[in-house]
Amino acid sequence: MATAGTLTRADLAESLHHQVGLSRADSAKLVEHILGHMCEALAKGENVKISGFGTFVLRDKGERVGRNPKTGVEVPIAPRRVLTFRASQMMRDRIVSGS
Repeated sequence: MATAGTLTRADLAESLHHQVGLSRADSAKLVEHILGHMCEALAKGENVKISGFGTFVLRDKGERVGRNPKTGVEVPIAPRRVLTFRASQMMRDRIVSGS
């Protein structure tokens, strides 16, 4: 597993390989398939909910006026779609308790 504090696709595939017993190639394909399916759903404008983990939600943000902090000049910020993640209560409880 990664020691720098980042969980990678390779880490997920390796975990599947060890815990489920799939081959490394099949584990990598499964991880890619799941992530691909999630990306496709988000690209179509659908939210992705994983029970016990959290929800990936697309939000449309309207146009607004921002300010350049260096010069103080007001600049319009174009409307855009942003992806947010909201952890489930179960995930929040696990993070807070550290288990």
